[in-house]
Amino acid sequence: MESVDCVVIGGGVIGLACARALAQAGREVLVLEREASFGQGISSRNSEVIHAGLYYPPGSLKATLCRQGREQLYDYCAGRGIGHARTGKLVVAANPDQIAALKAIRSRAEANGVADLRWLSREQVSALEPALDCHAGLLSPSTGIVDSHGLMLGLLADVEGHGGLLACHSRVSAGSVTETGKGGGIQLAIVSGAAEERLQLSARAVINAAGLDALAVAGTLSGLPEHALPRSWFARGSYFSYSGKVPFSHLVYPVPEPGGLGVHLTLDLAGGGKFGPDVEWVDSPDYSVDPARADHFYAAIRRWWPGVECDRLVPGYAGVRPKLAGPGMGDSDFRIDGSTVHGVPGLVNLFGIESPGLTACLAIGEHVAGMV
Repeated sequence: MESVDCVVIGGGVIGLACARALAQAGREVLVLEREASFGQGISSRNSEVIHAGLYYPPGSLKATLCRQGREQLYDYCAGRGIGHARTGKLVVAANPDQIAALKAIRSRAEANGVADLRWLSREQVSALEPALDCHAGLLSPSTGIVDSHGLMLGLLADVEGHGGLLACHSRVSAGSVTETGKGGGIQLAIVSGAAEERLQLSARAVINAAGLDALAVAGTLSGLPEHALPRSWFARGSYFSYSGKVPFSHLVYPVPEPGGLGVHLTLDLAGGGKFGPDVEWVDSPDYSVDPARADHFYAAIRRWWPGVECDRLVPGYAGVRPKLAGPGMGDSDFRIDGSTVHGVPGLVNLFGIESPGLTACLAIGEHVAGMV
């Protein structure tokens, strides 16, 4: 049986950030990715937004790691020449009934240490974005966008530059852990390559950063206690591109809705606009986009952009969020479970890593490296 110091399961932005932090700390690192290349799951199907940290409960992992990771990410992208921009974001109250919710967002953001928010009147919003129709807005100058593929290329280069390896077409099919509370190692069964070669691997540390498959991967590890496997749900979010120039220079978000942040406008680095994601609860990951949902998008967008043209909304792509709270259950925090939760030395399970996971990736990587 082959042995390695650290195995990271999952080659998305979170797995690569964890691998980078471990490799830079001098650990031997192998990243296992089931797909043909890195970043084919959640990491390639999101809004590519760098969040300021407005929405998350103070003291939560989401709030703490987003605040820490935001500036780390801006600095990293600037230092590595990775495409990004501090576009700023407007969160808008489309009607007077949403003013109270907007004020609550401001209070929560300030409790999270976001000190640069500006409250804008209807007239002040119009001065910034004449096409917007709202009753008030919050301006977040620290919000921005990033080239997520370029970011992952940079993280992978750092991993490989410190001796780490990425193995694609490598799926973890099963595993076993030593008796909880004792030292030893974690054994993994791996199916590798087109020939589906069966391999056995022993690791001192295993980071389960498999995204949508993280819970399934953890469920294959015999010896992991049942209480360490939370229930999860899948929320699909569709995106529609806009076939024409959008008249905005900021990202535009409505007041959040249950399960997500509402159908919002995101700009790409070329100046194009896309809208989404919405929220559809699904039984399993499904990346199809129903063109008929354009009517739903149109109705949501025109609440704050009356000039939107429905026939310019073009189906784009869909992403799926791993949720630890289902319909009607409110929000949930990240779960980054080490041995204090499950009793297995060297194992870290990352569950429910949705937004703001991209923003927080470098902070998450450092957090995980510190746990092992």
